[in-house]
Amino acid sequence: MNEIVQYRVVNLTPHDIRVVSDRGEIVYPRSGQVARLQTVSRQLQIEGLPPVVETEIVGIEGLPEPQPGVVYLVSTPLLMAAARLGRLDVLAPDTGPESAVRDKNGQVVAVRRLQRFYTEVVVRKPTEE
Repeated sequence: MNEIVQYRVVNLTPHDIRVVSDRGEIVYPRSGQVARLQTVSRQLQIEGLPPVVETEIVGIEGLPEPQPGVVYLVSTPLLMAAARLGRLDVLAPDTGPESAVRDKNGQVVAVRRLQRFYTEVVVRKPTEE
């Protein structure tokens, strides 16, 4: 028999996050702490284009260390960076077309699910014939 694990969810975005499903609605209020990407940008000169900056992610600010039974809600770009570090305790609202709930002006007001990125790379050796 599978044991159901209850997680404490800490919302590290500056917005309350609403999740709606067949089972009802859950609101994850903002915690007051915000996790952000640390970046460095360099201006590029590309002939025929408006100004372009090349942005490099150099770290994550405000993301606590993993804690048993705790998951952290963050923005999707931060989730992608955290996944590259192997953080499976970090989730983001899934704002894709199958999940986003929009108001009459097209603004996302809720999501139907959360997302996590899977980053394990499987390398396969060529088979010998």
